[in-house]
Amino acid sequence: MPLPVPEPGLVIAFNYLWRREADLGHDNARYPRPCAIVLTLRREDGRLLVAVAPITHSPPQPGTRALRIPPRVKTHLGLDDAPSWIVTDELNEFVWPGFDLAPDAAGEIAYGFIPPRLFDELRELVLAAAREGRLGRVIR
Repeated sequence: MPLPVPEPGLVIAFNYLWRREADLGHDNARYPRPCAIVLTLRREDGRLLVAVAPITHSPPQPGTRALRIPPRVKTHLGLDDAPSWIVTDELNEFVWPGFDLAPDAAGEIAYGFIPPRLFDELRELVLAAAREGRLGRVIR
């Protein structure tokens, strides 16, 4: 299957490495998870840098910021019906397409796009974390 064009707001299957795991020396994710593309940037060398925020079923812990995904959006994306959050104070960055994409049995990696209003809120929360010096980044 052809790869989708990575655009902000697209949710992809990705082997996300949590910052706490990277800090412990891990270099592989435990399993793939849906992640929202927050930023794409064309580098001078022509390669495309992509930053993704993880989607998790775990409610945010104290000190962690996350955006709850409305049930209708989860249904639209084909995700399960359990409550989920997009973590907004850490990202994985990688050069597209990278080795950490996690295609399903049919070779698909994209779930679809989150609605523009939800993406705008996600972007603002990530930018706020960056301004406050609270944005964790893991380079993959």
